[in-house]
Amino acid sequence: MEADRKGVLVIIGGKEDKKNECVILKKVVELADYADGKIIILTVATDYPSDVGREYKHLFRQLGASFVEALHIETREDANDEERLERIEDASCVYFTGGDQLKITSLIGGTKMEVYLRESFEAGLVIAGTSAGASVMSETMITSGDDDKAPRRCTVKMAPGLGLIDGVVIDQHFAQRGRIGRLLAAVSQNPKVLGIGIDEDTAIVVRPNHSFEVIGSNAVTILDGINCSYTNVSESRPDDILAFTDITLHILPAEYKYDLTSRLPIIRR
Repeated sequence: MEADRKGVLVIIGGKEDKKNECVILKKVVELADYADGKIIILTVATDYPSDVGREYKHLFRQLGASFVEALHIETREDANDEERLERIEDASCVYFTGGDQLKITSLIGGTKMEVYLRESFEAGLVIAGTSAGASVMSETMITSGDDDKAPRRCTVKMAPGLGLIDGVVIDQHFAQRGRIGRLLAAVSQNPKVLGIGIDEDTAIVVRPNHSFEVIGSNAVTILDGINCSYTNVSESRPDDILAFTDITLHILPAEYKYDLTSRLPIIRR
């Protein structure tokens, strides 16, 4: 991430707890309240914006959020609409719901809404996202792929994301859908990029100091291929099994941290 960014990201692996302890959603409210307490729910990814927006408005209000509003963007015209920009301009937190990450980028990429989000994030806006809203955070995002299969070049499909966090590629619903193969395939295409797989009801809270903390009930898997000694990804046919050697793997549960600059976990003592 760039050094001048002051915002916080809450990147959620999907299916966050909405009925019991609600650890992740409480953290979103806590971070939003620290910065004046207005949460805007962006429903751009979902096919059911009214229902999803209503659900999250109810949840965040129950958890003590000062002000919550759902903002529906269904066209690129909506994403350039001055009235919608005015509604979001004093937000302390923007929350992307799940759905389809390509809907997010295709509808807001290059619009006034994206420019506003980027500039506001650099100034201190909290941006949270679950499932598709998590994948879209990275510069290059996973859009689809084969779950629970041996990694191949064709295992994963990628596209440009919003680029709110650099140098990583994120996958969600990770352990629950057996997605390690497709994350390995993504990292093999550029081993400089860290692969971060986030389980359901689990999130990383990414701070401006280039570190993150894990919260939630499951784990985060980090694949680091920077010291890889060999990969056949450029020589193989799309359906060939991937060869990828000397990869570092970390698994971090709640309360553990990771330094994105040193590429090392911060072990809880």
